[in-house]
Amino acid sequence: MTPRAAGKVTAMAAFDVDRDGVAHPLAEDWPAPAPADGMAYRWLHCDVADPGFSAWTRAHLPPFAAAALVQPETRPRCEPHGDGLILNLRGVNMNTGAETDDMVSLRLWVTPSLIISARVRRVFAADDLRQRMAAGIGPSSTASWLCALSKALTDRIEQASLDLEDATSALEDQLMTGAADGSTALMPLRRQAIRLRRYVSPQREALERLAGADMPSAGTAERTELREIANRTMRSVEELEASALRLQALQDHVHAQRAEAMARNGFVLSIVAAIFLPLGFLTGLFGVNIAGMPGADWPWAFAALSGGTLVIGLALYFYFRHLRWF
Repeated sequence: MTPRAAGKVTAMAAFDVDRDGVAHPLAEDWPAPAPADGMAYRWLHCDVADPGFSAWTRAHLPPFAAAALVQPETRPRCEPHGDGLILNLRGVNMNTGAETDDMVSLRLWVTPSLIISARVRRVFAADDLRQRMAAGIGPSSTASWLCALSKALTDRIEQASLDLEDATSALEDQLMTGAADGSTALMPLRRQAIRLRRYVSPQREALERLAGADMPSAGTAERTELREIANRTMRSVEELEASALRLQALQDHVHAQRAEAMARNGFVLSIVAAIFLPLGFLTGLFGVNIAGMPGADWPWAFAALSGGTLVIGLALYFYFRHLRWF
């Protein structure tokens, strides 16, 4: 198939890397999915929204790899296919105006001599690698490249987890000491913990499978590093779960405080109603405008009624105090 029939792809990053780890930028308009002679591997980093990317993948890659790279929705996974790996990873969203927990996806097809990565939104971990390789410094193998990418993604996930833990501790201090009402910050933090954990947990499983995958370019050092990265991801999952539980406990505490305040206010209103109920009965009874009402012709009748209601009100107040109702 000719390049024009396959569709034009403008890679955001295109490098050949030799066995010494020296990265050589590519200037080809139509990069082939194979490194040049004498090179260890080729990395092509593309945008899923590129109009020619889907056609290019169908022309040059196995069907399952082409389909995986252009999927509209992904979750972290690692699946071997022949001599390659389909790998989906997620990174913390550090794009301007975006929420941290709205994690960005990076789709990868990896063989011993080829790495094709595709993204919808900017992935800063991939940009870190691109900048290093633009300076001529690159991982010496595809396994080392995956280690570098996984480490960069995990570093940012750990930082997001620590930031969430710090925010949870600060909110906990506010709510427990009553220094300020931080209840409005509860739901955003709970949502952040839930959304981060949603992707970080399967990412840990994907990294564990990656560490155990049969990659010819992976030696003992790379496998050890990948297992350590998977272990760090597991710790992040545990920290996110702990933060989620702490935030749930804080939510329960806020609900309990509000329920207690409502019960206390309702009880006070009940006491007030209990005091004024007999007084209201008396005033209602003596307020009827019919013949025969006692004291209708006595000048001191109103004063006597007012004094009687006052005495009854005070008597009920002290009686309820004696019963320790308040």
